[in-house]
Amino acid sequence: MDFTLKTYKSLLQAIKDSGYAFQTFEDFIKNPKEKVVVLRHDVDRLPENALRMAELENVLHCKASYYFRIVPFVFNESIICSCVLLKHEVSYHYEDMTICKGDIESAYQHFKDKLEIFRKFYPAKTICMHGSPMTKWDNRDIWKKYNYRDLGIIAEPYFDVDYKKVLYITDTGRKWNKESVSVRDKVDSGFNISIKSTYDLMRKFKNNELPNQIIINTHPHRWFDFGFGWFKELVMQNAKNTIKYFFVKFQ
Repeated sequence: MDFTLKTYKSLLQAIKDSGYAFQTFEDFIKNPKEKVVVLRHDVDRLPENALRMAELENVLHCKASYYFRIVPFVFNESIICSCVLLKHEVSYHYEDMTICKGDIESAYQHFKDKLEIFRKFYPAKTICMHGSPMTKWDNRDIWKKYNYRDLGIIAEPYFDVDYKKVLYITDTGRKWNKESVSVRDKVDSGFNISIKSTYDLMRKFKNNELPNQIIINTHPHRWFDFGFGWFKELVMQNAKNTIKYFFVKFQ
């Protein structure tokens, strides 16, 4: 079954067996390896799923980057501390323009305050925007007036990666690189690689069909052990995809 933790473990093993190293996003920005995968996790909900993935990665000696939303049902100090202890990067999955309803000055102050909260647990030097797909605000717009580098941030994946050279793969919509159900999680890619499933992605790694530098963005709330949670996410995401399809179509 796809989108299970068992399948994710198999994907990690396929990446390792294909000769790729793993780097956090911060390390990739500072000193990118020649053949490397960055595991980026956007923790939108169900932080306990993120911890399960973090534990699995640690067993396989894979470092990853976890970006947590600040909202109460996601921000979990115990889980964040556990991810840090497992040697992963942790930082802010920011949505301040949405929270502050487009007030850019309030959003910037909110961002600064929340970034400092994350820095109590990890010396965060990268950030990543939350797409807020059902709202009219693009959280990246805060940087039209302000500069995150003034706050000691060295990179944001939607601004500071050359995706003509780095392949970006995302599971948004419980699909791989399905732009028709992705409102804001998309990049100007230099590649045209169709990925039908996680198993197809594993085959591409095993057959050396992929470029040397790759960022894989996953949302932990999509990945379960097979059971009720897996079925619930499947049904919910299919319903959301229908809404997002028309949202994207008529933007």
